[in-house]
Amino acid sequence: MTERRLSTFEKYLTLWVALCIVAGIALGRVAPGIAVALDSLSVYQVSIPIAIALFFMMYPIMVKIDFAEVLQAARTPKPVALTLFVNWAVKPFTMYILATFFLGYVFVGFIPGTEVLPDGTVVELWRSYVAGCILLGIAPCTAMVLMWSYLAKGNDGLTLIMVAINSLTMLVLYAPLGSFLLGVNAMPIPWETILLSVAVYVALPLVAGYFTRKWIITHRGMAWFETRFLHLLTPVSIVALLATLVLLFTFKGDVIVENPLTILWIAIPLFIQTVLIFTLGYFVLAPRLGLPYREAAPAGMIGASNHFEVAIATATILFGLGSGAALATVVGVLIEVPVMLMLVRVCLRTQGMFRGETP
Repeated sequence: MTERRLSTFEKYLTLWVALCIVAGIALGRVAPGIAVALDSLSVYQVSIPIAIALFFMMYPIMVKIDFAEVLQAARTPKPVALTLFVNWAVKPFTMYILATFFLGYVFVGFIPGTEVLPDGTVVELWRSYVAGCILLGIAPCTAMVLMWSYLAKGNDGLTLIMVAINSLTMLVLYAPLGSFLLGVNAMPIPWETILLSVAVYVALPLVAGYFTRKWIITHRGMAWFETRFLHLLTPVSIVALLATLVLLFTFKGDVIVENPLTILWIAIPLFIQTVLIFTLGYFVLAPRLGLPYREAAPAGMIGASNHFEVAIATATILFGLGSGAALATVVGVLIEVPVMLMLVRVCLRTQGMFRGETP
């Protein structure tokens, strides 16, 4: 396998991310009309501008996947079982416990007030924030984890298998777990949002990447594909990631600026949850299962990251766009990229603790 080194652009990705967050917030404040117009371009609460940006983020990664590697990854059930266990038997419940502890006890004095739900029920505001955290906790990442795995030099084929299985599992378990943890008798399932997001963020770039790779190798050869085409394609994923962040924070930046301390209170349990789940999967369970590094890295990160668009859509459907739950899901967007980039660096620096296959 050809060694993948981070380019200078990728090494300073955290800086570019911070600049894009600031740029997005500034654009949303200076030109709110643009943000409203772009945000209105959506189908089943899947933003078309963000979908386009995420497609170009995923497509270069899909093109690089050797599908023989995918078939080989399908024969290794341990990392898939690990992610299923962490994502569905552990993560939702630790998120509930951490959010309730911090927002309902530690910080409750800083979160006064109540909120009226769409059905007329009045609840404490902190409970609404907890609800948003829960919705993040039951929505494992199905797209951007491919980027994190690639940057961490993980097994792209295995990551794709895990994304596909977790996407299918989410269709089955999302509503029951959400109903149980939220205490909602009839939690509406955003089927359209889940299916469309998986189709656009995973299936479409996967199909496009597969046929692009097959056509180029057939007509131009593997050498041209690896030395010329991939070289031109390499910056596309990072640029698309940064464009996605600008769009996200153009849409939601005003909420963050208007609630700075609230953002902090919500961010603390979300940050601890992310690090806890990553530590459990990567440092505790993966070594015990004897996973090599290229399997352990994506297995640890897929549980740590969240499918924030599904969480935002569900919070909006259940509680309204201006609800505390919706705000909490937006905070998930705010911390996701910087924290996951930190965990990518942790993975790269701890490769030596795993036996066997390394990049």
